[in-house]
Amino acid sequence: MQVEEAVFRYDDTCLPSSDADNAVAYIKSATTNKTCTHKWTVEHKMQAPIFIYYQLDNYYQNHRRYVKSRSDKQLWNKASEGDTSNCSPEDKTKGNAPIVPCGLIAWSLFNDTYKFSMNNKDLTVNKKNIAWSSDRGSKFGKNVYPKNFQSGELIGGAKLDESIPLSEQEDLIVWMRTAALPTFRKLYGKIETDLEANNEIEIVIQNNYNTYEFGGKKNLVLSTTTWIGGKNPFLGMAYLVVGGLSLFCSIGFILLYVIKP
Repeated sequence: MQVEEAVFRYDDTCLPSSDADNAVAYIKSATTNKTCTHKWTVEHKMQAPIFIYYQLDNYYQNHRRYVKSRSDKQLWNKASEGDTSNCSPEDKTKGNAPIVPCGLIAWSLFNDTYKFSMNNKDLTVNKKNIAWSSDRGSKFGKNVYPKNFQSGELIGGAKLDESIPLSEQEDLIVWMRTAALPTFRKLYGKIETDLEANNEIEIVIQNNYNTYEFGGKKNLVLSTTTWIGGKNPFLGMAYLVVGGLSLFCSIGFILLYVIKP
């Protein structure tokens, strides 16, 4: 079975032409309509489950200060909700109450949303079990609930439901497993219905997340998988680069041996 993948960049297409010169003000405004619609014709059959990813470019989640801005004790244990020593400036409210979850990683939680429909019927997006089971079971507590989150003057990203424990907030769990490279994908959900070739899919996107301020790009990715996973050209490219360097070095050593034994 072949992996089928569709990639749509939308940070530019979802930006109205009237706001193209002032994208930061547009995305920060609370009054602008940030909904945009994309029509997609399926080229080849996509067999369920179809994985939905969001891809961010030029986003350095591996920055040292960003990676350290969290409290693993607080995420796991309700009794440690006051442990915010590594979370500044998103550690406490002005009234000195602890923020749960604290830190810049949680504060910058991705908040774009996607809705899919076909023939005027919504396609269900399953958002269960999108995070690693080890993260859900051993890093995020079942008795830890969001508290004072995104309640300050500067809102970073998505808000959290304070009635749901962190162990069930899977979008947060996925986001807080920080990426090693500045271009990365994170799992948003799964469509558990086959899509046939030439199906017309309507995608409604809420373009909320501010990547314009740092020149980032946003892509929506839909992909199937095989028994060895999804499409990932990195390994093949790495083999070609290492093989090319090895060949170059071997030719250099041969020439060196012939010219000056």
